[in-house]
Amino acid sequence: MISIIKSNIAVMAGLAGIMLLPSAHAANWLMLQGTEAHREGQAPRAHVWGFIQAQYQHDTSDPSPITNAYIPPMLIGPNLESQQQFNVNRARVGVRGTGFPLDSKVNYFILAEFGNNAITAPGGYNAALTDASITLNHIPHARVRVGTFKYPGAEEGLQAIHVFDYINFTTVTNQMLLERFPNHTYTDNVPAQTLPTDTPLTEFGYDQSVGAFRDTGIQVFDMFKTNNWEHTYAVMYGNGNGINFADDDDNKDLYLYWSSELVFGGKGGRREGLKMFAWNQDGKRWLDNTNDLTHNPQEFDRKRSGLGFKYLKKPFRVSAEYMMGKGMIFVGPDKPSMWVNDAAGAVAQGVGNGADGEADGYYLEGGWYIPNTKWEIDLRYDVYNRLTDDPKGTAGPLLGRSLEVQFNTFTLGTQYHFNKKTRLNAEVAFRDYEAGDWPSGEGPNSNLDNVNERYAIQVTHIF
Repeated sequence: MISIIKSNIAVMAGLAGIMLLPSAHAANWLMLQGTEAHREGQAPRAHVWGFIQAQYQHDTSDPSPITNAYIPPMLIGPNLESQQQFNVNRARVGVRGTGFPLDSKVNYFILAEFGNNAITAPGGYNAALTDASITLNHIPHARVRVGTFKYPGAEEGLQAIHVFDYINFTTVTNQMLLERFPNHTYTDNVPAQTLPTDTPLTEFGYDQSVGAFRDTGIQVFDMFKTNNWEHTYAVMYGNGNGINFADDDDNKDLYLYWSSELVFGGKGGRREGLKMFAWNQDGKRWLDNTNDLTHNPQEFDRKRSGLGFKYLKKPFRVSAEYMMGKGMIFVGPDKPSMWVNDAAGAVAQGVGNGADGEADGYYLEGGWYIPNTKWEIDLRYDVYNRLTDDPKGTAGPLLGRSLEVQFNTFTLGTQYHFNKKTRLNAEVAFRDYEAGDWPSGEGPNSNLDNVNERYAIQVTHIF
């Protein structure tokens, strides 16, 4: 299946725009997030906006029959203390606008997060600044954006989360693209948890927020039209440290992006068209991946790339994206240390043998907007192949076996739109996780065999 996807997916499509933002740039995320309506006098000096998402999730996975304990995929994040939880997972407030009448060619974007998620939970933050940028629109065909903002990349990360058609990310996006940053000081390993837990994973977890598909740096970008086609490019140079503003390793990440969309018609949040895009990220990370009781980090490459398409012409929507990565492949949240001090000689990294590892994955999804109703039906199938290059062991339990894992998820969802700014999402994810070189019930499969369905319901309101 992977080979078919690799050889046949050559085009991809983008999402429709943010409902509460100006429709001049419709579904173009780079323009929507980085610019304002540029005709003189249209953009306000300060427009306050935001959204709230409240949800309930229930995971039906069974504990390992060997340890009677639960691994993170069986628990509800970000707290990882329970299999069912109510949560205000996002509560974001922002201000955006231009300097008009002083200078209508300069605009800004500020956004803060107050919800309970992987941005605020690490380190116990009550709030976090996720975006703070300035865009200079003075150079023809080369707008310049500086600050902290979403980098140009995969559709799930680049799009506005409050118009995302699902509640949870695909596994490939969650594990390979939503970057976690190892702690700078040693943190004990955390075993699988029994419930109720006295030692929640967040007590020993990551000190820093996830990357949140953002970086601090400078971006040159613009959009231009040819008949019914809209083409967009972006080149960004950033710290490679997510929303953690400082550059902690003196390396920089390079981001490249291109999209072309054939616009069928419409405007605003649900403009119809066929959008194709491709992107690439190239950077380096420091990590101590040895167990010699000495803090001696090494430099590892971190590369990500992908391509995809999205077709939207009501009542139907179809999109797909293929992604691959090399280096700093995340293999679990229970080993957050950047350096090792394990007398037993065990590797104690959240990336472990993924420091030089490889992975790939894809998703195919579609939606049907039921005519003359406020309902839509969503279907998504996603695959993530982790540690595809992991060598087969030569002795002991690893003899003839690798640690490659395939994650297959089929998601069935529905949405009810109360109005243009309020909607209800409900979905169930059927998950099949397997380490192919291991028999059922052995090695990684002693836990993965017991990952079952996850149910979720969420209300979103934009203001």
